[in-house]
Amino acid sequence: MRLRRDKTWSQQQLAIKLRVGPNANGGLLTWERRRLLIHAAKTALAATFCWWLALRFGMRDGYWGAISSIIVLQSNVGATVTASRDRLLGTLIGAALGFTFSLFGPLWLSYIFALLAAVILCGLLNLRNSSRLAGVTVTIVMLVHKDGPRWGLAFDRTEEVLLGIVVALAVSTLVFPDRARLRLRDGLAQEFLMLGAFFEAILEGFRGTPAQNLAAMRDGLHSTLAGNSQLLEASRLEPSGGPGWREGLSLLSQFGQSIYDVLLALDLSVEGSREDGFAQQLEPAIGKLAADIQSGFHHVAGCIHKWHFEAPPQGISLEQDIRDLEARMDAVRHTGIGFSQAEILRAYAVQLHLKQIARLLRASRIETSLAVRDTRE
Repeated sequence: MRLRRDKTWSQQQLAIKLRVGPNANGGLLTWERRRLLIHAAKTALAATFCWWLALRFGMRDGYWGAISSIIVLQSNVGATVTASRDRLLGTLIGAALGFTFSLFGPLWLSYIFALLAAVILCGLLNLRNSSRLAGVTVTIVMLVHKDGPRWGLAFDRTEEVLLGIVVALAVSTLVFPDRARLRLRDGLAQEFLMLGAFFEAILEGFRGTPAQNLAAMRDGLHSTLAGNSQLLEASRLEPSGGPGWREGLSLLSQFGQSIYDVLLALDLSVEGSREDGFAQQLEPAIGKLAADIQSGFHHVAGCIHKWHFEAPPQGISLEQDIRDLEARMDAVRHTGIGFSQAEILRAYAVQLHLKQIARLLRASRIETSLAVRDTRE
């Protein structure tokens, strides 16, 4: 079985851009380091500006607003919105409960019940990320000793946190905005390139020469899938992009996970193969399907990168490849008596997984194209 290993110029450039090429990490100021510097500068800007505003408006504890802006300002807009929501809700719940329970009974007892109520209420409202913030706010409102009524302390705390959240959202959105949906787009393109590389490495084992870095590739893919899943959640809360982006990114994420699961099953199927004779009889149909699948991974990655899915890959017909492989399987079925049962079962399992990967890959482009096109019209 032979796969086409030569990549076109555009595929090489895409691999380098998405940091999976040989020149991905060259230079002192890499893409990751630039993002780190920008995030550090935005954090410093948000905190300093928030502190300045607090002084201008006469807030007594303006540093709480600066702390809030530091906490909620994340690496992308969507994650910042999520963190802001969690912190604001936690602060509101904690301030309300802290003030209410401070009106009853001895302080140590009311403090215990206020914390219990804050954590339980956040859990019942499915706001688990807000529960710790609610507890912190309860503690500040009830245990910090200051002149004036408790309701004033609760109001000041909420006002300062709200200021920090507004400043953080403004800086995240207006100053070198890092959109989660754009990062996810590039992450998914990288994911499909990595899936293609993992696919080729698995088939090297089926040919009898297992790839040395298969375990590392599997771990890398697992980390990429997890990171993209987090970006998908963040992108759903971003104020821009439109439903076409959200639905398309969600579909691609689901297809990527499904293809990864099938690749894991394919990896188990080829275990123990050593130039199986029965599988060799499936040539050239099985080799053609595998080669077109590999090219299909690169095509889908390019479609994701450009965010255009209408054009089918040139010179590739996965459905025709599947029909040819099925016809070849029927033609050699009668020769199975001359081979071991393990070889026959392995060949059947491999061709079934190849067909499933091909159909998932084809559907990922077509269904995403429909989702994006429907929202444009």
